[in-house]
Amino acid sequence: QLQLVESGGGLVQPGGSLRLACAASGATLAHYAIGWFRQAPGKEREGVSCITSGGSTNYADSVKGRFTISRDIAKNTLYLQINSLKPEDTSVYYCAIQNPGLGSWYCDFGRVDDFDHWGQGTQVTVSS
Repeated sequence: QLQLVESGGGLVQPGGSLRLACAASGATLAHYAIGWFRQAPGKEREGVSCITSGGSTNYADSVKGRFTISRDIAKNTLYLQINSLKPEDTSVYYCAIQNPGLGSWYCDFGRVDDFDHWGQGTQVTVSS
């Protein structure tokens, strides 16, 4: 059974960087479209980026140019490099698989309900 485990979060000052990881077991990540999401206290979960099985990437406007999604096929791990962090980036960050029945050649992180197998999340706090 596919399981996702996020890691890499922490407390960082504004302008700092983090690299989040999403390690998969029970399935090969490269076969799926995968997304990164975040949820701040009192707010709905929102998508920030996704990558297709073919390696195409999409980003939310709010993170474009600062966040980079990537994957290491050999390690079966998805990453999110976060640079130039801002206080408004403070959230719990999650990874999830786009429902395979929808296809893996595209990804739409705006459709949060189309994603499954959520990890437990990793907290990112940006504060001075």
